[in-house]
Amino acid sequence: MALDGCGLFCKYTLIIFNLIFAVVGLAFLGIGLWLRFSNGTRGIFEIEALDSSAFVTAVTILIALGAVMLVVVVFGDYGACNEKRCALLVFCVLVAILAVADVAVGVVGFNNKDSVGAHIVEFYASMYGLYVTGKDPVIGVTLRFIHSLLHCCGVTGFTALELVNDTCPPADGFFENFKMPGCPAIILSVFDSKAELMLGIFIGTGALLVVALVCSAILCKKIRRCSSPFQTMVMTQSTSVRPIPPHGLVSTSYPAPYLYPDPVVFTPLSVAKVMALVCTVILLKQTKRDQQAVTAYYTTVY
Repeated sequence: MALDGCGLFCKYTLIIFNLIFAVVGLAFLGIGLWLRFSNGTRGIFEIEALDSSAFVTAVTILIALGAVMLVVVVFGDYGACNEKRCALLVFCVLVAILAVADVAVGVVGFNNKDSVGAHIVEFYASMYGLYVTGKDPVIGVTLRFIHSLLHCCGVTGFTALELVNDTCPPADGFFENFKMPGCPAIILSVFDSKAELMLGIFIGTGALLVVALVCSAILCKKIRRCSSPFQTMVMTQSTSVRPIPPHGLVSTSYPAPYLYPDPVVFTPLSVAKVMALVCTVILLKQTKRDQQAVTAYYTTVY
């Protein structure tokens, strides 16, 4: 169906948004499933005493969040690419829930930044211990990302004592070749000093979700407007303009029966109505011929 410029803009915006969402969701789900079923980490989930640990909680959140994001992407891409209002409405509901949850998590985390920082430190310590014992490549990539992001190295930061030097970032200065900042202290300081930035990131993510929600709602409206069937045609006529009667249908000696002060509504005609209309036209033509014959007779006689 033909969409206008605004509808096309919203459509392609949703497609790009869903592609990015799909990449992030696949990354979350893949990392979460790897950490859940990897040989080096599977045993943690089998110990009941560790069910509430930060590592188990974080992996569960990664899997659930990745799965939810992929479900949202399925509805969003299907609705945008195929212009299906039902799928877009489901997408709107899911995105609205995600936006509210995202902002709520950001506000709760900001109000409890100390406990959140402690849980992140616990999660890092679990990842550190698992990598030291098992050298899991996915855990190594995760540690390398954390170390590069925070510019820290291991638990102590001493190069000679650290067991994960292969995941540490390059030293910025001469002294960092011997001692880099330890990650637990950096994590706590980041959550303490940059809590406002973290809250802004959550609010910004919620704003992006709201933009996707608005685009989806606009696209739904455009699709409904384009797909609504043309049921009736209404013609209005002014009393100051007299329409020309159809040629050969009615006599000009009679007042035109087709002049109505109100609008005339033409509805789609069925086969039976079309046949009745054809018969009416034939009868009108025959009537006119009879009138002309009678007029000619009286003219001849008189």
